[in-house]
Amino acid sequence: MSTKPPLFISLFFTIGVCERNAHTVHTQRNNMEGSSKKSSKGQKERGSLYHIIHKVPCGDSPYVKAKHTQLVEKDPEAAIVLFWKAINEGDRVESALKDMAVVMKQLDRTEEAIEAIKSFRGRCPKQAQESLDNVLIDLYKKCGKIEEQIDLLKRKLRLIYQGEAFNGKPTKTARSRGKKFQVSIKQETSRLLGNLGWAYMQKSNFMMAEVVYQKAQMIDPDANKACNLVFCLIKQARYDEAFPIIQDVLQGRLPGSDECKPRKRAQELIMELKSRWHPSQPLMESSSDDHIVPGLDDDFVKGLDQLMNEWGPLRPKRLPIFEEISPFRNDQLAF
Repeated sequence: MSTKPPLFISLFFTIGVCERNAHTVHTQRNNMEGSSKKSSKGQKERGSLYHIIHKVPCGDSPYVKAKHTQLVEKDPEAAIVLFWKAINEGDRVESALKDMAVVMKQLDRTEEAIEAIKSFRGRCPKQAQESLDNVLIDLYKKCGKIEEQIDLLKRKLRLIYQGEAFNGKPTKTARSRGKKFQVSIKQETSRLLGNLGWAYMQKSNFMMAEVVYQKAQMIDPDANKACNLVFCLIKQARYDEAFPIIQDVLQGRLPGSDECKPRKRAQELIMELKSRWHPSQPLMESSSDDHIVPGLDDDFVKGLDQLMNEWGPLRPKRLPIFEEISPFRNDQLAF
């Protein structure tokens, strides 16, 4: 005859089983929720890493799609279409316009890029105009529009005098090869003068290019501009002036002298210089008439002389650089 356990024992056993089952279910649910949270967090981290690696912004806007098409899918033609869509819809117009111009330049559609910037830069804020000018200068250089490049460079130099460059600040943040760095007004002035000298070289106006490079070197010297200055002097048969400058590059006295490209060019220039000139030769006599050539921008030369030679007190609303170098004056510069 079998005996049944007392009722309270059966009830106690049943409650215990239910509690264990409930604990098991709760534990499993917590594990699932934890796993879900970890999975979601991992997806977000992978998404962020994806955008960092490909340098693509987050989101689903026309501009984001254009950048994805440009950088990930590597379809420049389709990217241009999407950049146009972003511009027309007002989605990050400044970035879309600049990025589209870069892609167009890569496809040799430089003229189209120039017209796009000219037509749509009015939709961009005032603080974006300076960077758009820099894009235009690069595009002018690419397609050989030298006169347009010279005019724009002079206009940017005038903005420096007026204290409107860098939106009135003494420095700006620039980006090169994915790295950010600070650029001073002094460095920017020298850079613009260097670009202006290069433009005059393309027009074979070596005298004007020489004057501009001389001033650029006085502000912020480097080996590359020194080589260009030497080239201009050689073209004018002023070998005795060119020789010590190229020696400064070869002997590492100028910033950038240790870089491969300027050093190689300096070696080529010293060979050309030695083939044309010997120290035993009498020096050329120069007169004031030697510096008068057709097309020379005399007013601009005078403005550069004023810029470098007049040292004045700090004036209200002027940037600090103008304590060191004098300003252009509107009645002196043929802008």
